Amino acid sequence: MKFVGAHVSASGGVENAPLNAMAIGAKAFALFTKNQRQWKSKPLETKSIDAFHENLEKSGILPKHILPHDSYLINLGHHEVPKLEKSRDAFIDELERCRILGLDRLNFHPGSHLVKIAKKDPEYMDKLMQAELNCLDVIADSMNIAIEATKDSNVKLVIENTAGQGTNLGYRFEHLAHIIDKIEDKSRVGICIDTCHMFTSGYDIRTREEYDKTWSSFDNIVGREYLMGMHINDSKPPLGSRVDRHHSLGQGEIGWDAFRFIMNDSRMDDIPLILETIDDTIWAEEIKALYALED
Repeated sequence: MKFVGAHVSASGGVENAPLNAMAIGAKAFALFTKNQRQWKSKPLETKSIDAFHENLEKSGILPKHILPHDSYLINLGHHEVPKLEKSRDAFIDELERCRILGLDRLNFHPGSHLVKIAKKDPEYMDKLMQAELNCLDVIADSMNIAIEATKDSNVKLVIENTAGQGTNLGYRFEHLAHIIDKIEDKSRVGICIDTCHMFTSGYDIRTREEYDKTWSSFDNIVGREYLMGMHINDSKPPLGSRVDRHHSLGQGEIGWDAFRFIMNDSRMDDIPLILETIDDTIWAEEIKALYALED
């Protein structure tokens, strides 16, 4: 069974997120547990936590079908130590907020190396590869530190694939596998695949042949057992452009067939399938449209 929803607003308090999910007919949802563009936020209040659970019960949505996202400011691969430590502290706080709310996963972008290398440098490719490898190792170290700091928690660290824009890492399945390989407690790790990011980073899913090829590659390199959520988005930019710009379903370069494949793929059962498409006024329609694709 599929559990489709959207990244809904938690404005006014996290307790409003389940209500906003209910309003669009969602069976899953994502949210920010704090302001995603601020480093610090006041602790969750008891009344807000209690109201969140009350509203969640009303919605009928299970915690395992909720995919919280961390702050956009966090960079677990930062090459500057003070900024890296700031990111690590903020990330641990995000994990703790999820634990307090009774949620079992936290979705995050792995990180960016931010190293400036001139393309005319004759050693450009070697330096770029080294910068990426160094950053991937730092990301893994950051995750191990966070897992150790929250060892009494069951919140899983769910790495999101990226489009590869700028110096963002995680755009290749090999990046995800490299990070996972270095995690000491792999029971605390998962993956979220964003369809727009997958597509613009070069993985085609538009035809049955390409869809099967891409997911077979994911299974072989990363492992399907790590898939703990998806972001369901069409793409404004073309295949392999490495530009992160989402579009409404069926209105972008991916088209409807890929989403039909997903909605009829039993391997995507029982995980949150979250819309982050650009027009929230049609999320309810998009959710219905996705369920209508099921055979």
